[in-house]
Amino acid sequence: MINKRLLVKNLLAHNDENSFYDKKRFITIGEREGKAKFLKHVCALANSNPNNNSFIVIGVEDEDNKIVGVDFFDDSKIQNLVNAYLDNPPLISYENIPFPHLPEGKVVGLVTIKSAGKVCSLRKNIWKYYGGSVFFREGSISLPKSYDIELKDTNSEAVATIELHARNNIELTLDGVIDFINHRHKDLSSNYKVFKEQFVVCWAGNKKKVNNETYYSRVDIELINEQVKLFYSALDEITISYDEDSFSTVEYVQLGLGEQQKYYPLEKVKITFHENGTYTIQSELVFEAPQYDKKVLHHIFNANSVLLQKIEKKIPLSALENKDLELLPATYLICFLNGFEGAKEQMENAKVLLKNRSGHVYRSLKESLRIMRKVKYN
Repeated sequence: MINKRLLVKNLLAHNDENSFYDKKRFITIGEREGKAKFLKHVCALANSNPNNNSFIVIGVEDEDNKIVGVDFFDDSKIQNLVNAYLDNPPLISYENIPFPHLPEGKVVGLVTIKSAGKVCSLRKNIWKYYGGSVFFREGSISLPKSYDIELKDTNSEAVATIELHARNNIELTLDGVIDFINHRHKDLSSNYKVFKEQFVVCWAGNKKKVNNETYYSRVDIELINEQVKLFYSALDEITISYDEDSFSTVEYVQLGLGEQQKYYPLEKVKITFHENGTYTIQSELVFEAPQYDKKVLHHIFNANSVLLQKIEKKIPLSALENKDLELLPATYLICFLNGFEGAKEQMENAKVLLKNRSGHVYRSLKESLRIMRKVKYN
């Protein structure tokens, strides 16, 4: 069982970027250019490593390898993105790795890429890359290749050595449990469960009971053995259930206009642990978007746009407008879910304007974009 935090440290210590590992300060797969560049690197790493894993580490400064972190990223459908744009797509996972010195909600992203054993190529045009393009790693750079296209195994021994040095042990696991419960979440209701005598899942959050159902908010869930953050949200609520073989969550999202707020189930996730030391994660989107009168939404959409224009021009907002600003992320999300495609672009623009203005609204905006991305991938 690999401790992913150790794996990240070992990758960063292994010279510089090379043909089986890349590092990024951040990725922006919500934008066309960022999505294209991410797919290019995935394609190149898969082709350059046909018989072993390759990796992208996200949240690291390029110059000095300083770990600065990125926001928690819910990757549940990132494989769908890769499958849609690549022929012979690799198996891909995105894991959120907590580091003790990072602020709450910040993690290091670890993308693991496992080649299908065949030449991977772009299926269709995206940004400035043409469908049919094949990429390989040349040192630390992903480059297109149009001749001498052959998969060669040159890194298996190096990758095997790095993964071996990242093996977990009981001391690291116990330290992880104690740190999670006694230090990082000492102000929250915390618990843990051991599965198959190998896996330890810890979770923490504010706990409340409604109609005999227990809900958690400000939730953090980690698979301690591998140092992987399975779920994190500062706003949404979830329910947790488990038996001897599995750990399950149902995530709820609060939506509504004005005072008419309601919690809607968004996604079910079930982690099943097996006797052979492996586990599988299954996710199912169960969300049904609430529908509203289009005239009302047109009015809200236009009012939100006016608010952003005033903020951009540094025009002071009235008390009522500040109240509307608090609701802007949720109302833009409702607009998007009701067919207003322009809401996504407006929300991306709002991130820049609100980052240093209102921490609460900015966090709400990031949560709304996370939900939007999850619904879109499905």
